[in-house]
Amino acid sequence: MKYFLILLLVLFSACSIKDYQHTSAKIVTIKSPKLKFSDIGYLRHTEDAIELELFVAGHVYKRIHINHLICVDEGCMSKNSFNAEYLSSAYPSSLLQNILLGRAIYNGKNSLKKDNGFIQRIKTSDVDIKYRVNSQEIYFKDKKNHILIKIKELNR
Repeated sequence: MKYFLILLLVLFSACSIKDYQHTSAKIVTIKSPKLKFSDIGYLRHTEDAIELELFVAGHVYKRIHINHLICVDEGCMSKNSFNAEYLSSAYPSSLLQNILLGRAIYNGKNSLKKDNGFIQRIKTSDVDIKYRVNSQEIYFKDKKNHILIKIKELNR
């Protein structure tokens, strides 16, 4: 019984409310076979947790929490399970987290530094990725898996 309670505590704490240190409004576009969205989103994060809250017409459409698990409205799952269900099983577990934070993916493979960011091109038998990060936009496109993630600064 003691182990069962500890397991429940760990599972429920994965999706618990965090005190996020950074919050910013973005224009978010996500197109994947299971998720299609293009509107305003709020990106919140700390050193070890991220929340992407997506809005349509002023109402919350979907929340994605990332820490050691990824939690969506349907429940929590491992990062690899999330990739397999929502993106592509060929992706490394940290891919979505790195994209949301504008960090290099695939351990910086084929990274080319630019004035205000970087570009990565990754082409294998499973992926054909163009990933670009600069001060105004994060752009990820995988032609092979038909995935697009675009995060732009909201100009005020």
